[in-house]
Amino acid sequence: MRWGFSPPKITCGLGLAAISYVAVDYLRHLSPAWHERLQPALWSILALIAISRVPFYKHWSSEFRAAIPFVASMLFMLACFLSEALSVRFVTAVLGLDWHSETPPLPDTGQWLLLSLNEKLPGSLVEILRARIIGLHHFLMLFMMLAFSVLFDSVEAPGLGLGARYMFTMAIGRLLRAITFVSTILPSARPWCAAARFRVPAYPHHWAQKYYVPYASDADAIRQIINQDIAYGMFCVELELQYLFAVINTVVDKGRPVFYQMDFITEKHGEAQCGCSDNGEYHGDYHPDWGSMNFLVNFLRPTPAEGASWFSLLKKAGGGCNDLLYSGHMLVAVLTAMAWTEAYGGFSSAFIWLLVMHSAQREIRERHHYTVDCIVAIYVGILLWKMTGFIWPAKDSMKSRRLAKLERIQGRLIQAAKDSDMDEVRELLKEVELRTQESQNEGHSRYLWLFSCATIFLALTIVLLAFTWTSDG
Repeated sequence: MRWGFSPPKITCGLGLAAISYVAVDYLRHLSPAWHERLQPALWSILALIAISRVPFYKHWSSEFRAAIPFVASMLFMLACFLSEALSVRFVTAVLGLDWHSETPPLPDTGQWLLLSLNEKLPGSLVEILRARIIGLHHFLMLFMMLAFSVLFDSVEAPGLGLGARYMFTMAIGRLLRAITFVSTILPSARPWCAAARFRVPAYPHHWAQKYYVPYASDADAIRQIINQDIAYGMFCVELELQYLFAVINTVVDKGRPVFYQMDFITEKHGEAQCGCSDNGEYHGDYHPDWGSMNFLVNFLRPTPAEGASWFSLLKKAGGGCNDLLYSGHMLVAVLTAMAWTEAYGGFSSAFIWLLVMHSAQREIRERHHYTVDCIVAIYVGILLWKMTGFIWPAKDSMKSRRLAKLERIQGRLIQAAKDSDMDEVRELLKEVELRTQESQNEGHSRYLWLFSCATIFLALTIVLLAFTWTSDG
Protein backbone atom coordinates (compact mmCIF):
# COMPACT_ATOMS: atom_id res chain seq x y z
CA MET A 1 0.00 0.00 0.00
CA ARG A 2 1.76 3.19 -1.20
CA TRP A 3 0.66 6.82 -1.31
CA GLY A 4 3.01 8.16 -3.98
CA PHE A 5 5.81 9.46 -1.78
CA SER A 6 7.59 8.38 1.36
CA PRO A 7 9.07 10.37 4.19
CA PRO A 8 12.73 9.95 5.05
CA LYS A 9 13.57 6.68 6.74
CA ILE A 10 13.99 7.09 10.47
CA THR A 11 16.65 4.82 11.92
CA CYS A 12 17.35 6.59 15.19
CA GLY A 13 15.42 8.08 18.05
CA LEU A 14 13.95 4.92 19.54
CA GLY A 15 16.61 4.84 22.23
CA LEU A 16 15.97 8.49 23.03
CA ALA A 17 12.23 7.82 23.26
CA ALA A 18 12.87 4.91 25.64
CA ILE A 19 15.10 6.98 27.90
CA SER A 20 12.59 9.84 27.86
CA TYR A 21 9.75 7.50 28.84
CA VAL A 22 11.65 6.00 31.80
CA ALA A 23 12.85 9.42 32.96
CA VAL A 24 9.42 11.05 32.74
CA ASP A 25 7.75 8.15 34.52
CA TYR A 26 10.30 8.34 37.35
CA LEU A 27 9.11 11.88 38.00
CA ARG A 28 6.16 10.33 39.86
CA HIS A 29 8.60 9.86 42.77
CA LEU A 30 10.40 13.20 42.42
CA SER A 31 7.68 15.61 41.32
CA PRO A 32 4.17 14.17 40.96
CA ALA A 33 2.84 17.46 39.59
CA TRP A 34 5.30 17.49 36.69
CA HIS A 35 4.68 13.79 36.12
CA GLU A 36 0.95 14.39 35.69
CA ARG A 37 1.71 17.02 33.04
CA LEU A 38 4.56 15.40 31.12
CA GLN A 39 3.48 11.78 30.97
CA PRO A 40 0.21 12.32 29.03
CA ALA A 41 2.02 14.80 26.77
CA LEU A 42 4.80 12.31 25.99
CA TRP A 43 2.39 9.46 25.22
CA SER A 44 0.22 11.74 23.06
CA ILE A 45 3.24 12.88 21.05
CA LEU A 46 4.49 9.32 20.54
CA ALA A 47 1.01 8.11 19.51
CA LEU A 48 0.55 10.96 17.01
CA ILE A 49 3.98 10.36 15.49
CA ALA A 50 3.21 6.66 15.10
CA ILE A 51 -0.20 7.32 13.51
CA SER A 52 1.35 9.83 11.09
CA ARG A 53 3.61 7.07 9.74
CA VAL A 54 0.77 4.64 9.02
CA PRO A 55 0.04 5.86 5.44
CA PHE A 56 3.67 5.37 4.46
CA TYR A 57 4.16 1.91 5.89
CA LYS A 58 4.93 -0.60 3.11
CA HIS A 59 4.63 -3.92 4.90
CA TRP A 60 0.94 -4.31 5.67
CA SER A 61 0.79 -7.53 3.68
CA SER A 62 3.48 -8.99 5.95
CA GLU A 63 1.52 -7.79 8.98
CA PHE A 64 -1.60 -9.44 7.58
CA ARG A 65 0.18 -12.79 7.26
CA ALA A 66 1.46 -12.44 10.84
CA ALA A 67 -2.00 -11.66 12.26
CA ILE A 68 -3.04 -15.31 12.78
CA PRO A 69 0.19 -16.29 14.62
CA PHE A 70 -0.19 -13.10 16.69
CA VAL A 71 -3.73 -13.95 17.80
CA ALA A 72 -2.82 -17.60 18.41
CA SER A 73 0.18 -16.58 20.54
CA MET A 74 -1.99 -14.19 22.54
CA LEU A 75 -4.59 -16.87 23.26
CA PHE A 76 -1.87 -19.34 24.22
CA MET A 77 -0.32 -16.77 26.54
CA LEU A 78 -3.66 -16.08 28.24
CA ALA A 79 -4.20 -19.80 28.77
CA CYS A 80 -0.75 -20.08 30.35
CA PHE A 81 -1.50 -17.09 32.59
CA LEU A 82 -4.68 -18.83 33.76
CA SER A 83 -2.75 -22.01 34.53
CA GLU A 84 -0.13 -19.99 36.38
CA ALA A 85 -2.76 -18.18 38.47
CA LEU A 86 -4.25 -21.54 39.47
CA SER A 87 -0.80 -22.80 40.48
CA VAL A 88 -0.06 -19.64 42.47
CA ARG A 89 -3.24 -19.99 44.50
CA PHE A 90 -2.62 -23.72 45.06
CA VAL A 91 0.91 -23.39 46.46
CA THR A 92 -0.30 -20.63 48.79
CA ALA A 93 -3.43 -22.44 50.02
CA VAL A 94 -2.33 -26.06 50.32
CA LEU A 95 -0.18 -25.60 53.43
CA GLY A 96 -2.37 -23.00 55.17
CA LEU A 97 -1.58 -19.56 56.53
CA ASP A 98 0.15 -20.84 59.67
CA TRP A 99 2.88 -22.49 57.62
CA HIS A 100 3.59 -19.25 55.77
CA SER A 101 3.89 -17.16 58.92
CA GLU A 102 5.90 -19.71 60.90
CA THR A 103 8.35 -20.92 58.24
CA PRO A 104 11.49 -18.75 58.12
CA PRO A 105 12.88 -17.53 54.79
CA LEU A 106 15.69 -19.45 53.13
CA PRO A 107 19.28 -18.18 53.56
CA ASP A 108 20.13 -16.05 50.52
CA THR A 109 23.76 -15.09 49.95
CA GLY A 110 22.71 -12.54 47.34
CA GLN A 111 20.80 -10.63 50.01
CA TRP A 112 23.87 -10.80 52.26
CA LEU A 113 26.01 -9.38 49.46
CA LEU A 114 23.70 -6.43 48.86
CA LEU A 115 23.56 -5.64 52.58
CA SER A 116 27.34 -5.70 52.77
CA LEU A 117 27.62 -3.42 49.72
CA ASN A 118 25.33 -0.93 51.45
CA GLU A 119 28.07 -0.55 54.07
CA LYS A 120 30.90 -0.12 51.57
CA LEU A 121 29.48 1.82 48.59
CA PRO A 122 28.92 5.61 48.63
CA GLY A 123 25.53 6.58 50.00
CA SER A 124 24.47 8.26 46.75
CA LEU A 125 25.13 5.06 44.78
CA VAL A 126 23.19 3.00 47.30
CA GLU A 127 20.24 5.37 46.93
CA ILE A 128 20.35 4.90 43.16
CA LEU A 129 20.31 1.13 43.63
CA ARG A 130 17.33 1.45 45.96
CA ALA A 131 15.41 3.82 43.67
CA ARG A 132 12.31 2.46 41.95
CA ILE A 133 13.47 3.45 38.50
CA ILE A 134 12.07 0.54 36.53
CA GLY A 135 9.17 -1.86 37.01
CA LEU A 136 7.15 -4.49 35.20
CA HIS A 137 4.96 -2.01 33.31
CA HIS A 138 8.04 -0.14 32.07
CA PHE A 139 9.42 -3.22 30.34
CA LEU A 140 6.04 -3.93 28.74
CA MET A 141 5.83 -0.37 27.47
CA LEU A 142 9.40 -0.49 26.16
CA PHE A 143 8.50 -3.55 24.12
CA MET A 144 5.39 -1.78 22.79
CA MET A 145 7.60 1.09 21.64
CA LEU A 146 9.96 -1.39 19.98
CA ALA A 147 7.09 -3.10 18.13
CA PHE A 148 5.64 0.22 16.94
CA SER A 149 9.04 1.27 15.57
CA VAL A 150 8.43 -0.94 12.51
CA LEU A 151 6.42 2.03 11.25
CA PHE A 152 9.71 3.93 11.03
CA ASP A 153 11.66 1.03 9.48
CA SER A 154 13.79 0.97 12.63
CA VAL A 155 12.85 -2.67 13.22
CA GLU A 156 12.35 -5.37 10.63
CA ALA A 157 8.73 -6.03 9.72
CA PRO A 158 6.30 -7.47 10.59
CA GLY A 159 5.67 -5.90 13.97
CA LEU A 160 2.90 -8.42 14.67
CA GLY A 161 5.45 -11.16 14.07
CA LEU A 162 7.71 -9.62 16.69
CA GLY A 163 4.73 -9.40 19.06
CA ALA A 164 3.79 -13.01 18.36
CA ARG A 165 7.30 -14.18 19.20
CA TYR A 166 7.32 -12.11 22.40
CA MET A 167 3.98 -13.48 23.61
CA PHE A 168 4.71 -17.06 22.58
CA THR A 169 8.06 -16.98 24.39
CA MET A 170 6.38 -15.37 27.39
CA ALA A 171 3.75 -18.12 27.43
CA ILE A 172 6.34 -20.91 27.31
CA GLY A 173 8.31 -19.20 30.07
CA ARG A 174 5.24 -18.80 32.27
CA LEU A 175 4.22 -22.41 31.73
CA LEU A 176 7.68 -23.69 32.66
CA ARG A 177 7.67 -21.35 35.67
CA ALA A 178 4.37 -22.71 36.96
CA ILE A 179 5.61 -26.29 36.56
CA THR A 180 8.79 -25.35 38.46
CA PHE A 181 7.35 -23.58 41.50
CA VAL A 182 4.42 -25.97 41.94
CA SER A 183 6.82 -28.95 41.99
CA THR A 184 8.54 -27.90 45.24
CA ILE A 185 6.94 -25.31 47.53
CA LEU A 186 9.46 -22.81 48.88
CA PRO A 187 8.84 -20.35 51.74
CA SER A 188 8.50 -16.68 50.93
CA ALA A 189 11.18 -14.14 51.70
CA ARG A 190 8.30 -12.11 53.19
CA PRO A 191 6.61 -14.34 55.83
CA TRP A 192 3.77 -11.86 56.46
CA CYS A 193 2.67 -11.74 52.82
CA ALA A 194 0.18 -14.62 52.79
CA ALA A 195 -1.75 -13.50 55.87
CA ALA A 196 -2.03 -9.97 54.47
CA ARG A 197 -3.21 -10.95 50.98
CA PHE A 198 -5.00 -14.30 51.17
CA ARG A 199 -7.97 -15.63 53.16
CA VAL A 200 -7.22 -19.33 52.83
CA PRO A 201 -7.64 -21.63 55.87
CA ALA A 202 -4.93 -21.49 58.52
CA TYR A 203 -4.53 -25.30 58.67
CA PRO A 204 -3.04 -27.49 55.90
CA HIS A 205 -5.11 -29.17 53.25
CA HIS A 206 -5.78 -32.86 53.93
CA TRP A 207 -3.26 -33.77 51.21
CA ALA A 208 -0.54 -31.93 53.14
CA GLN A 209 -1.80 -33.33 56.45
CA LYS A 210 -1.33 -36.85 55.16
CA TYR A 211 1.77 -36.60 52.98
CA TYR A 212 3.82 -33.73 54.43
CA VAL A 213 3.09 -32.59 58.00
CA PRO A 214 3.86 -35.86 59.88
CA TYR A 215 7.30 -35.99 58.25
CA ALA A 216 8.13 -32.30 58.08
CA SER A 217 10.54 -31.94 61.00
CA ASP A 218 11.12 -35.22 62.83
CA ALA A 219 14.31 -36.91 61.64
CA ASP A 220 13.15 -40.38 62.67
CA ALA A 221 9.86 -39.94 60.81
CA ILE A 222 11.73 -38.84 57.71
CA ARG A 223 14.09 -41.82 57.94
CA GLN A 224 11.15 -44.18 58.42
CA ILE A 225 9.21 -42.88 55.42
CA ILE A 226 12.34 -43.21 53.29
CA ASN A 227 12.67 -46.84 54.36
CA GLN A 228 8.97 -47.70 54.04
CA ASP A 229 8.18 -45.45 51.07
CA ILE A 230 4.55 -45.16 52.19
CA ALA A 231 2.59 -42.51 54.06
CA TYR A 232 2.14 -44.17 57.45
CA GLY A 233 1.52 -41.17 59.73
CA MET A 234 -1.68 -39.38 60.66
CA PHE A 235 -1.36 -35.70 61.38
CA CYS A 236 -4.52 -35.49 63.48
CA VAL A 237 -3.55 -38.41 65.75
CA GLU A 238 -0.07 -36.99 66.16
CA LEU A 239 -1.52 -33.61 67.08
CA GLU A 240 -3.77 -35.20 69.72
CA LEU A 241 -0.69 -36.80 71.30
CA GLN A 242 0.98 -33.42 71.31
CA TYR A 243 -2.04 -32.00 73.14
CA LEU A 244 -1.82 -34.80 75.70
CA PHE A 245 1.85 -34.14 76.37
CA ALA A 246 1.16 -30.42 76.57
CA VAL A 247 -1.54 -31.01 79.18
CA ILE A 248 0.74 -33.26 81.23
CA ASN A 249 3.51 -30.67 81.13
CA THR A 250 1.19 -27.85 82.14
CA VAL A 251 -0.94 -29.43 84.87
CA VAL A 252 -0.16 -26.57 87.21
CA ASP A 253 -0.10 -23.10 85.71
CA LYS A 254 -0.94 -20.36 88.17
CA GLY A 255 -3.35 -22.67 89.93
CA ARG A 256 -5.57 -23.38 86.92
CA PRO A 257 -7.09 -26.87 86.69
CA VAL A 258 -6.23 -29.41 84.02
CA PHE A 259 -9.49 -29.02 82.09
CA TYR A 260 -8.75 -25.29 81.64
CA GLN A 261 -5.41 -26.13 80.09
CA MET A 262 -7.05 -28.59 77.68
CA ASP A 263 -9.67 -26.04 76.67
CA PHE A 264 -6.98 -23.42 76.08
CA ILE A 265 -4.81 -25.75 73.98
CA THR A 266 -7.75 -26.99 71.95
CA GLU A 267 -8.96 -23.46 71.34
CA LYS A 268 -5.54 -22.35 70.18
CA HIS A 269 -4.39 -25.38 68.21
CA GLY A 270 -7.37 -27.67 67.83
CA GLU A 271 -10.14 -28.22 65.35
CA ALA A 272 -10.28 -24.66 63.99
CA GLN A 273 -6.55 -24.70 63.31
CA CYS A 274 -5.69 -28.22 62.17
CA GLY A 275 -8.88 -29.24 60.40
CA CYS A 276 -9.34 -32.40 62.50
CA SER A 277 -12.47 -33.73 64.15
CA ASP A 278 -12.74 -35.37 67.56
CA ASN A 279 -12.20 -38.87 66.18
CA GLY A 280 -9.03 -37.96 64.30
CA GLU A 281 -10.64 -37.65 60.86
CA TYR A 282 -9.89 -34.80 58.47
CA HIS A 283 -12.46 -32.04 58.20
CA GLY A 284 -13.33 -31.03 54.65
CA ASP A 285 -12.87 -27.46 53.47
CA TYR A 286 -15.68 -25.17 52.42
CA HIS A 287 -17.20 -26.45 49.17
CA PRO A 288 -19.10 -23.88 47.12
CA ASP A 289 -21.18 -24.99 44.15
CA TRP A 290 -19.05 -24.21 41.10
CA GLY A 291 -20.81 -26.65 38.82
CA SER A 292 -18.42 -28.18 36.32
CA MET A 293 -15.50 -26.36 37.99
CA ASN A 294 -15.95 -28.10 41.37
CA PHE A 295 -12.68 -29.95 40.82
CA LEU A 296 -10.90 -26.66 41.51
CA VAL A 297 -12.07 -26.53 45.13
CA ASN A 298 -9.20 -28.68 46.39
CA PHE A 299 -6.69 -26.50 44.56
CA LEU A 300 -8.08 -23.06 45.40
CA ARG A 301 -9.44 -23.79 48.93
CA PRO A 302 -12.05 -20.98 48.93
CA THR A 303 -13.62 -19.53 52.07
CA PRO A 304 -17.20 -18.23 52.45
CA ALA A 305 -15.92 -14.64 52.74
CA GLU A 306 -14.32 -14.74 49.28
CA GLY A 307 -17.51 -15.12 47.30
CA ALA A 308 -18.87 -17.81 45.05
CA SER A 309 -16.79 -17.19 41.90
CA TRP A 310 -13.70 -19.29 41.20
CA PHE A 311 -12.48 -16.79 38.62
CA SER A 312 -12.41 -13.98 41.20
CA LEU A 313 -10.08 -16.09 43.34
CA LEU A 314 -7.67 -16.49 40.43
CA LYS A 315 -7.70 -12.75 39.78
CA LYS A 316 -6.65 -12.20 43.41
CA ALA A 317 -3.68 -14.55 43.07
CA GLY A 318 -1.36 -11.80 41.83
CA GLY A 319 2.27 -12.66 42.32
CA GLY A 320 1.56 -15.12 45.11
CA CYS A 321 3.17 -15.29 48.54
CA ASN A 322 5.47 -18.27 48.19
CA ASP A 323 8.82 -18.03 46.53
CA LEU A 324 7.85 -18.59 42.91
CA LEU A 325 10.91 -19.97 41.17
CA TYR A 326 11.71 -18.29 38.84
CA SER A 327 10.85 -14.57 38.82
CA GLY A 328 8.07 -13.63 36.41
CA HIS A 329 9.06 -9.94 36.54
CA MET A 330 12.60 -10.80 35.53
CA LEU A 331 11.36 -13.03 32.72
CA VAL A 332 9.45 -10.07 31.23
CA ALA A 333 12.50 -7.84 31.66
CA VAL A 334 14.89 -10.29 29.98
CA LEU A 335 12.55 -10.98 27.05
CA THR A 336 12.19 -7.23 26.48
CA ALA A 337 15.97 -6.81 26.55
CA MET A 338 16.51 -9.75 24.19
CA ALA A 339 13.90 -8.44 21.74
CA TRP A 340 15.45 -4.98 21.87
CA THR A 341 18.99 -6.32 21.36
CA GLU A 342 18.06 -8.49 18.37
CA ALA A 343 15.63 -6.12 16.68
CA TYR A 344 17.29 -2.75 17.29
CA GLY A 345 20.69 -3.13 18.94
CA GLY A 346 22.96 -0.17 19.53
CA PHE A 347 23.73 1.63 22.77
CA SER A 348 20.06 1.70 23.72
CA SER A 349 20.05 -2.08 24.12
CA ALA A 350 22.90 -1.73 26.64
CA PHE A 351 20.71 0.78 28.48
CA ILE A 352 17.87 -1.77 28.57
CA TRP A 353 20.18 -4.43 29.99
CA LEU A 354 21.33 -1.98 32.69
CA LEU A 355 17.68 -1.55 33.62
CA VAL A 356 17.33 -5.34 33.78
CA MET A 357 20.25 -5.61 36.20
CA HIS A 358 18.88 -2.77 38.32
CA SER A 359 15.50 -4.47 38.46
CA ALA A 360 17.11 -7.79 39.46
CA GLN A 361 18.99 -6.35 42.42
CA ARG A 362 15.87 -4.52 43.56
CA GLU A 363 13.85 -7.75 43.46
CA ILE A 364 16.47 -9.29 45.77
CA ARG A 365 16.97 -6.19 47.90
CA GLU A 366 13.25 -5.76 48.60
CA ARG A 367 12.86 -9.52 49.12
CA HIS A 368 10.27 -10.07 46.42
CA HIS A 369 12.45 -12.97 45.26
CA TYR A 370 15.54 -14.90 46.23
CA THR A 371 18.70 -14.44 44.20
CA VAL A 372 18.29 -17.86 42.55
CA ASP A 373 14.90 -16.77 41.15
CA CYS A 374 16.44 -13.83 39.30
CA ILE A 375 19.47 -15.74 38.04
CA VAL A 376 17.37 -18.59 36.69
CA ALA A 377 14.93 -16.14 35.05
CA ILE A 378 17.81 -14.44 33.22
CA TYR A 379 19.24 -17.52 31.56
CA VAL A 380 15.83 -19.11 30.96
CA GLY A 381 14.64 -15.93 29.23
CA ILE A 382 17.75 -15.79 27.06
CA LEU A 383 17.54 -19.44 26.05
CA LEU A 384 13.80 -19.32 25.34
CA TRP A 385 14.17 -16.24 23.15
CA LYS A 386 16.91 -17.94 21.15
CA MET A 387 14.71 -21.01 20.67
CA THR A 388 11.75 -19.08 19.20
CA GLY A 389 13.58 -17.40 16.34
CA PHE A 390 11.45 -19.34 13.84
CA ILE A 391 8.53 -16.97 14.52
CA TRP A 392 10.33 -13.69 13.78
CA PRO A 393 12.07 -12.32 11.73
CA ALA A 394 10.51 -13.92 8.64
CA LYS A 395 13.41 -13.55 6.22
CA ASP A 396 13.06 -16.68 4.12
CA SER A 397 9.78 -15.80 2.40
CA MET A 398 11.02 -12.40 1.28
CA LYS A 399 14.29 -13.89 0.12
CA SER A 400 12.54 -16.53 -1.98
CA ARG A 401 10.38 -13.90 -3.68
CA ARG A 402 13.39 -11.78 -4.56
CA LEU A 403 15.25 -14.80 -5.90
CA ALA A 404 12.29 -15.70 -8.10
CA LYS A 405 12.24 -12.18 -9.57
CA LEU A 406 15.99 -12.23 -10.10
CA GLU A 407 15.73 -15.50 -12.04
CA ARG A 408 13.25 -13.88 -14.44
CA ILE A 409 15.56 -10.99 -15.27
CA GLN A 410 18.78 -12.98 -15.03
CA GLY A 411 19.56 -12.73 -18.76
CA ARG A 412 18.96 -8.98 -18.90
CA LEU A 413 21.00 -8.47 -15.75
CA ILE A 414 23.97 -10.46 -17.13
CA GLN A 415 23.82 -8.57 -20.41
CA ALA A 416 23.78 -5.22 -18.63
CA ALA A 417 26.77 -6.28 -16.53
CA LYS A 418 28.67 -7.33 -19.68
CA ASP A 419 27.93 -3.96 -21.23
CA SER A 420 29.09 -2.22 -18.03
CA ASP A 421 25.75 -0.45 -17.96
CA MET A 422 25.46 0.21 -14.23
CA ASP A 423 22.40 2.39 -14.67
CA GLU A 424 20.57 -0.52 -16.27
CA VAL A 425 21.70 -2.82 -13.43
CA ARG A 426 20.32 -0.39 -10.88
CA GLU A 427 17.02 -0.09 -12.73
CA LEU A 428 16.62 -3.85 -12.94
CA LEU A 429 17.34 -4.30 -9.22
CA LYS A 430 14.90 -1.51 -8.40
CA GLU A 431 12.31 -3.22 -10.59
CA VAL A 432 12.78 -6.45 -8.59
CA GLU A 433 12.13 -4.59 -5.34
CA LEU A 434 9.06 -2.79 -6.68
CA ARG A 435 7.56 -5.94 -8.21
CA THR A 436 8.03 -7.78 -4.92
CA GLN A 437 6.13 -5.08 -3.05
CA GLU A 438 3.42 -4.92 -5.71
CA SER A 439 2.95 -8.70 -5.62
CA GLN A 440 2.44 -8.50 -1.88
CA ASN A 441 -0.19 -5.79 -2.15
CA GLU A 442 -1.85 -6.88 -5.40
CA GLY A 443 -5.63 -7.16 -5.09
CA HIS A 444 -5.64 -6.42 -1.36
CA SER A 445 -5.25 -2.64 -1.08
CA ARG A 446 -8.77 -2.02 0.25
CA TYR A 447 -8.61 -4.91 2.71
CA LEU A 448 -5.10 -3.95 3.81
CA TRP A 449 -6.29 -0.41 4.45
CA LEU A 450 -9.06 -1.70 6.71
CA PHE A 451 -6.64 -4.11 8.32
CA SER A 452 -4.10 -1.36 8.98
CA CYS A 453 -6.70 0.84 10.66
CA ALA A 454 -7.95 -2.03 12.80
CA THR A 455 -4.40 -3.04 13.72
CA ILE A 456 -3.38 0.44 14.83
CA PHE A 457 -6.60 0.88 16.84
CA LEU A 458 -6.18 -2.53 18.50
CA ALA A 459 -2.50 -1.94 19.21
CA LEU A 460 -3.13 1.45 20.84
CA THR A 461 -5.94 -0.10 22.88
CA ILE A 462 -3.61 -2.87 24.08
CA VAL A 463 -1.00 -0.26 25.01
CA LEU A 464 -3.56 1.71 27.02
CA LEU A 465 -4.89 -1.39 28.79
CA ALA A 466 -1.42 -2.74 29.54
CA PHE A 467 -0.34 0.61 30.92
CA THR A 468 -3.45 0.88 33.08
CA TRP A 469 -3.45 -2.68 34.43
CA THR A 470 0.28 -2.83 35.19
CA SER A 471 0.93 0.76 36.31
CA ASP A 472 1.23 -0.41 39.93
CA GLY A 473 3.97 -2.89 39.00
